[in-house]
Amino acid sequence: MLRIFLVLVSLSLLAGCATQKSKGDLLETTLESYAATIRWGNFEDAAAFVDPETLKAHPLTALDFERYRQVRISGYNAQPARPTGDNEVALTAEVVLTNNNTQSVRSVLDRQRWRYDDKARRWWLVTGLPDITQR
Repeated sequence: MLRIFLVLVSLSLLAGCATQKSKGDLLETTLESYAATIRWGNFEDAAAFVDPETLKAHPLTALDFERYRQVRISGYNAQPARPTGDNEVALTAEVVLTNNNTQSVRSVLDRQRWRYDDKARRWWLVTGLPDITQR
């Protein structure tokens, strides 16, 4: 009886580890997909990574997307994500932009916060898309 109990406890602990690992794997996949989407300059698709609550509070406008169309992304360098809570991570990425009209190059820092949604089983970008109007 004790053996069965120990096996059940071990299995439940392993299941908990598997859940954490899959959450970590999902974070890695999400961050890689987001980075690739930004590198290609596809901000319409990148908006799908943004937390719906963030979009509700700060909707992206046609002007925002027009600003994104005025630049080409020539670099995206992200620091490793660091946990800031049970279901939250933060990272900083340097986004290198080339202005399509002037060919001037500049970079902006994108300080990202991501949260895991247990219900949707996915990571959401809480901080929104990069602010390319920074100076």
